[in-house]
Amino acid sequence: MANFNIQNDSFLLFGSWDKDNIYKLDLKNILSKIKTRKLIIDFKNLKFIDMTGVRFVLALENDLKAKGVMVERINLNERFENLFSLCQKHFIRVKKIQKKKTSIKERFENLGILTHNLFKILYRFINFIGAFFASFARCIKHPKHFRFISFLYHIETSALEALPIIILTSLLVGIVLAYQAANQLQQFGANIFIVDLMGISATRELAPLIVAIVIAGRSASAYTAQIGVMKITDEIAAMNTMGFRSFEFIILPRVMALVIAMPLIVAVGDFISIVGGMIIAQISLDVSAIEFIRRFHEAVPLKHIVIGLVKAPIFGFLIGLIACFRGFEVKNTTQSIGIYTTKSVVNAIFWVIAFDALFSIVLTKMGL
Repeated sequence: MANFNIQNDSFLLFGSWDKDNIYKLDLKNILSKIKTRKLIIDFKNLKFIDMTGVRFVLALENDLKAKGVMVERINLNERFENLFSLCQKHFIRVKKIQKKKTSIKERFENLGILTHNLFKILYRFINFIGAFFASFARCIKHPKHFRFISFLYHIETSALEALPIIILTSLLVGIVLAYQAANQLQQFGANIFIVDLMGISATRELAPLIVAIVIAGRSASAYTAQIGVMKITDEIAAMNTMGFRSFEFIILPRVMALVIAMPLIVAVGDFISIVGGMIIAQISLDVSAIEFIRRFHEAVPLKHIVIGLVKAPIFGFLIGLIACFRGFEVKNTTQSIGIYTTKSVVNAIFWVIAFDALFSIVLTKMGL
């Protein structure tokens, strides 16, 4: 056990000062008990000390010297003295830094800096959108400039390869929604209204939103990481030097791939989520598949399906554009790839949800 005794100008160590015992000692308490201007640390009765104990003694000496107290060691055997010499050579006294309280003025300054930085990012993003549409206009004027093979490749990798996870997610969402609704509808004997609820909510809101979130998490991160690596390895700079326009070569095929593919994926999501609702309707509410389909044709107007499909390319455009923008924001460090990939996914999901809420408000006001 680590112990000590303070006698006049002497500090006597007893027992074992090792990692198992040293945590019981309080350095501040020891310092408060030392009143002398010169202290002798006596190791005569010390049985054992390890590196943890040595660092504790060195910290004590350091704090005493900072208070103007002279420190001297006596009766330290050769083995422990070598350990002290080794530790003292590399010892740095690290004290806890007290957090400085920020004033109201500093808080307003920080808020101003944050707002300024946000406006700078917004300004760059608006320029990025302008450059994209300028590049898109050039490709409409000169279709040969559009990289059609790359466009098809990104449709396959970013959209078609995402179908398994989208099918599974849409099915589970449809099942969960129908299962929760079934319990409520059964209480009122309104079993058949499960079709209305599933048909409208899935096709108009849930399927487009779920698909967009999955694609944002899967494809937006991939786009940002790919473009970020191309920037770090100077591939983009090399393209520009060789006369290739980076927007037409990198961004346009990726964004247009999502714009074209998203309605197709959302249609699949609509179908699968309704199938999930149909399964639960059959199991929990005794609504047969034929009855479900008949009611679906009667109760779900085509406008709800069309609204969901119209949202899809807009969501795809937002996801693709944000992902590519964040990719070009990557700095020349590998750490920034992770930072901007995270920002890409978060921004894409946020703006998808924000635009979905905006569509709901506007379309409701329009009576659609």
